[in-house]
Amino acid sequence: MKRTVLFEEHQELGASFVEFGGWEMPVRYTSDLAEHHSVRKAAGLFDISHMAEFEIYGPEATEFLDYAVGGKPSTIAENKAKYQLLLSEEGGIVDDLIIYHWKPGRYILVANAGNHDAVAEALKARSANFQVTIDDITDAYSLIALQGPRSLEILQNIPSLIEGIEGVAEMKYYSGTFMRFKSANGRVDVELFVARTGYTGEDGFEIYVPNDFATFIWRALLAHGEELGLNPAGLAARDTLRLEAGMPLYGHELGLDIHPAAVNLERTVAFDKADFVGKAALQASAAPTRKLIGLRAEGKRAPRAGYPVMHGEKVVGEVTSGVLSPTLGYPIAMALIDIDAIDADLTVDIRGTALEVSRVELPFYKRQK
Repeated sequence: MKRTVLFEEHQELGASFVEFGGWEMPVRYTSDLAEHHSVRKAAGLFDISHMAEFEIYGPEATEFLDYAVGGKPSTIAENKAKYQLLLSEEGGIVDDLIIYHWKPGRYILVANAGNHDAVAEALKARSANFQVTIDDITDAYSLIALQGPRSLEILQNIPSLIEGIEGVAEMKYYSGTFMRFKSANGRVDVELFVARTGYTGEDGFEIYVPNDFATFIWRALLAHGEELGLNPAGLAARDTLRLEAGMPLYGHELGLDIHPAAVNLERTVAFDKADFVGKAALQASAAPTRKLIGLRAEGKRAPRAGYPVMHGEKVVGEVTSGVLSPTLGYPIAMALIDIDAIDADLTVDIRGTALEVSRVELPFYKRQK
């Protein structure tokens, strides 16, 4: 398994590790619940350097991206970002991405760690007729996510270390800008890309930094954020946070056999473009027979991924993700349900026991702005 450059930092903080997407990643430092609540109430610091990153540039970089993905990267203004889908020729989802227009005519495409190779192969194949360069920078950059209601306050707490941080309050959601990190002893002076994006349902920032300086940034953030309630957080908390926020996870809500409309992502597909990979297949396909919905239950037993959803004795769907919500205090789940059964009386079969569930709108949790 691969390790991020912050692996030893995680060890010193007492992290437990798990394999994820080919990487040995911190799953927790103290407890899943404590780290989850830290992000909801104050802030959490995540190492997400396992994510795949590709820099895309060249005379036809914009045209290439418009063809390669389902949406319209050509409409992404400089210093802005968009959530996009990379589709297969058959219209399935190869991966979900974030694309940043981080320099004039230069883009960063961020993909899931487990889909690194699939995304790299798709981008290479689709670039054949374009004047474009695709650089895999996954192993050159670390990615640190600062998430939670006090994340802005924490960043503003270190103005002497990051030049330009004073303006971060004016940064809009899904935007980013370059800043400079300077250590107190003057030995570190490095350019950072700071984006106001995240995967927790909270306000937060993701910081892209060259690997050689990731440890400085990680330590500086923890030191300056400690008094404001900042704690390191692992993948377990990240999963419960994103589920409460109704955010899809590849391999659960998303996959090659999933139609974008089935998971409420048809808005990300721009059918008014002249062409893009997967367009013909989507236009020719029938409407999906299942739809992703939110479910809640009472008690403490939570539906889990793969559990069948029932209407009477008939299987009408399957749970894609489920958990006893730490924030809400009751079980929640996302599930793909037959269209004609969405408003029916439903239960989830939990190892032979029928758990009554009711449909609720997504997301389950929405932060107060």
